Formats: sequence, structure tokens, C-alpha cells
Amino acid sequence: MNRIKHIYACFHAHKQWFFMLMLTNLLFIFFAWLAYPETFNVLVSLMVVFTLAIISVSVFLIIRKERRIEAAFADFLLEPNEANEEMLCRVSPKTNWPFIRRIGSVLRSYQEERNQQVLELADYENYIEGWVHEMKKPLSLMTLVLDNRNDEMSPLVRQRMLHVRDQMRGDVERILYYARLGAAHKDYLFESIPILAFCKRTIVDYQTLLDESGFQIQFKGEETEILSDRKGLAFIIEQVIANSTKHVTQHQDNPLITFETVYDENRDQTILHIRDNGPGVSGEDLPFIFDKGFTGGRGAYTRQATGMGLFLVSKMADDLAIQLEATSEPGSGFTLSLKFPNVKT
Repeated sequence: MNRIKHIYACFHAHKQWFFMLMLTNLLFIFFAWLAYPETFNVLVSLMVVFTLAIISVSVFLIIRKERRIEAAFADFLLEPNEANEEMLCRVSPKTNWPFIRRIGSVLRSYQEERNQQVLELADYENYIEGWVHEMKKPLSLMTLVLDNRNDEMSPLVRQRMLHVRDQMRGDVERILYYARLGAAHKDYLFESIPILAFCKRTIVDYQTLLDESGFQIQFKGEETEILSDRKGLAFIIEQVIANSTKHVTQHQDNPLITFETVYDENRDQTILHIRDNGPGVSGEDLPFIFDKGFTGGRGAYTRQATGMGLFLVSKMADDLAIQLEATSEPGSGFTLSLKFPNVKT
């Protein structure tokens, strides 16, 4: 089928030459009829056979040349260096050489610019990662001071210092993960995790944020083992907690975060619902909350956001094969459901 397509394409591309050849043959057939009527049939047969042979050889040579041009052009596109450009010129008609050389010059210019941008981006990522690690040092020092100088500061000051430290730690983790988004290798370690116990342990690091906002924590459902990466899953839970504490309304009574496990029998999978009773997200904002940089139009929940927290959550969930589902109505709270993959062991 491909051979027929190539032959048809060849005839179509050179139809004017084949048409002129047939007209020329008709003219010579007419002359043969006038000049040699007694041998007309023999001459016509010879001319038809010769013409068909010429057409067949021409089609064969054209197709072979086009394949060589196609192969050389593919190499040129993949690596537009001067050697591949010269090879393409060698197999192409001479009239195309100026275009090929111009395209090669433009492609090489773009390639150099792209390589430079890749190097700059790699330098930037290295700088961000280095800066983040440098930021961890003062955070560790702050933790050391808060633990050892407890009697030198009032409970209120200590509480506020812990609150600021945890906020900075969350911001540093977000920057670090964002810088690693494009990394080719990510060191995930999947293992069996009791999900409710894991949530309780993760909350400990954010207790000061929760206390500062007056949040109560509630756990529902049965303890269930899921398969995931501890660091990645902790990052997701921490970002959801940080979002809830960030968007709690100033005069909200009894702010509450609920962790609830549900087993979906139909799909044989475990779902973790993380629900708060905050201002929620408006219906028109809800489909876009996982988009990078989306801060919402009318919803009180997303209006105060940077547009990065839930974006990073969605990226991490993709890496861990966790399905996310967000539900909310303004004033009724916000629920993020984590649907863990069903893994047969």
C-alpha cells in the first residue's frame, strides 16, 4: 500500500512532465501513421513499450532520490549541524541549496539560544536548591533556640515564633519541590502506610499553625493501609493543612479539619477525605484550583492564595498515581479527596 501511495504521489508531483511525454508520443505516432502506414502497428507497439519503460525507470529513480532526501532531511532536523546540511544539499536539487543553508543557519541559531537557556535554567535550579538548603540552617537554629530558651520568652511570643517557623518551613518545602519538578529522577519509595496514623504524625509538625488558627482535628473511618511514598504523601497533607489554616476566616467559630477514610467497594480503592469548614471555593473557581498561579476570581478561599500550593499538590499526586477530587460550595467548607491506587499484591 505504501509503495502504491509513493507511486501515486510521484505521478501527482511530476504530472506535467508525464503529460508532455504522452503528448510527444501521440505526435510521433501521428507522424508514423503518415510516413510508414505499412509498419505503423509495429512502430506504435515499440513506442508504447519504450515509453512505459522510460516512465517506470523515471518513477523508480525519483522515488529513490526522494527517500534519500527524506532521510537526509530527517537527520538535518534532528541535528542541524553543517555536516548534515551538506549531506542534505548533496542529495537535493541545486536550486534548493540557498533555502537549505538559510534554514540551517536559523535552526543553529535557535539551538544555541535554547542550549543557553537550558544552562541558565539549570543554574537557576541549582541556585534555588542551594538557597533552600541555606535557609534550613537558620530554621534549625530557630528551632534550637525555641527548644532551649523556652524559659526566656513568654508563652505568647514562643507560640508566635513557632507559628512563623512552621510557615517558613512550609514555604521552603514548596520552593524545594517546585525546583525539582523538572528533575528526570525522583527518589520515591513506595511502601505500605497506615493512612490515619500517618496523618496524625504529619499534623504534629503543623500543630502550632493549627493552634494559632484555633483548629480542631477530627479523624473518622477505619484505619487502612495504602501504598505510597511517605515524603510525597506528607507534602500533600501539609499543603492541604497549610491551605486550610491560611484561608480560615478571621471570625470563624470552631474551625475544624476532618480526616476521613472511606472504602469504595465498587472500585476497590481507599479514599481519604480532608475536609475543612472554612469559606470554601466558589463554583466557577473550583475547576481551576489546581492550575498554576490561579488565585481565583470570587471565591474567598482562593482569593488569598498564591496559586502554587494546590498546583504542587496536583503534581505530586500525579507522580504518586493518586487521583484528586475537590468539592466545595462557598461558605460550606472545602473537601479534597485523595483516591489511592488499587495495587494487587
